[in-house]
Amino acid sequence: MRTARSRFLVAAAVLAAGVLGTGSADGAGGPAPRAALEAPAAPAAPADTCDPTDSLPPRQTVGAKIAKIRERGTLIVGVDQNSYHWGFRNPQTGRIEGFDLDLAHALAKSLLGDPDRITLKTVPTPRRVEAVKNGEVDLIARTMTITCERKKDIAFSVPYFRVAQRAVVPKAAHATTLDGALKGKRACVAQTSSSEAELKRNPHGAVSVLALESQLDCLVRMQLGEVDATLTDIELAAAQVAQDPMVEMVGEPFLPAYMGVAMNQNDTDLIAWVNQVLADRQADGSWRASYDHWLRDTMGAPDPYLP
Repeated sequence: MRTARSRFLVAAAVLAAGVLGTGSADGAGGPAPRAALEAPAAPAAPADTCDPTDSLPPRQTVGAKIAKIRERGTLIVGVDQNSYHWGFRNPQTGRIEGFDLDLAHALAKSLLGDPDRITLKTVPTPRRVEAVKNGEVDLIARTMTITCERKKDIAFSVPYFRVAQRAVVPKAAHATTLDGALKGKRACVAQTSSSEAELKRNPHGAVSVLALESQLDCLVRMQLGEVDATLTDIELAAAQVAQDPMVEMVGEPFLPAYMGVAMNQNDTDLIAWVNQVLADRQADGSWRASYDHWLRDTMGAPDPYLP
């Protein structure tokens, strides 16, 4: 286990997504029944029925996408290398490790019989949707929040982690609330992240918002004094705190959401297969074992984060 100081140095060295939405007419001539004087009600506009948690039923049937993966002999997974405990490059081994990587290897084992028959491609936050849509990767497993906006372009698995938004600030700021962290302050977010979308909707009093490629870049900017706070998903906020003992999470979590595996909308056999693997990991204890290994020390008991 690395010391807090070494985590701090590693952090510094790395700088190198549903919402839910009637007429009258005047009669003419003599008396008429009331119903005849009223125009029929206009049909209600169809409600936005997007459910971020909805996905295909779990099933393991080989279709065109899985056949292609098996013919290729490797599963191509988009991952992160900057999110401590989730997807990060171990400086001692050079391997990318973490909670999301455990899932990626489990998917490779289920699809190809070997957890190491996997090709990892590091995909920055702003390119996740593009990488899935254009086929650069078979799937994305890197702390990606399921949103209805994203589901217009790509598909998601069922949720595998419950998240929310949280602010991170230097301890020297002495902030205790979200308002104290952001009001009148310079905020930082990852580009195209749920946090950036939130601050576009509601700046929470921030005087400026800096959007960078990675949430870890925001940590470095806080260390340099160039921004005052970072807004990010709670699991990434906890990772920042684990890396740097001089920062802390403040305020209550808000905007609850879920993380899922992102895939191409056409790959229905892969989507269903991934959902089966996720169900199996919940049932056999693999999800909890991975959580205990990577996240319990920084995030506490897993129950609040179960999907």
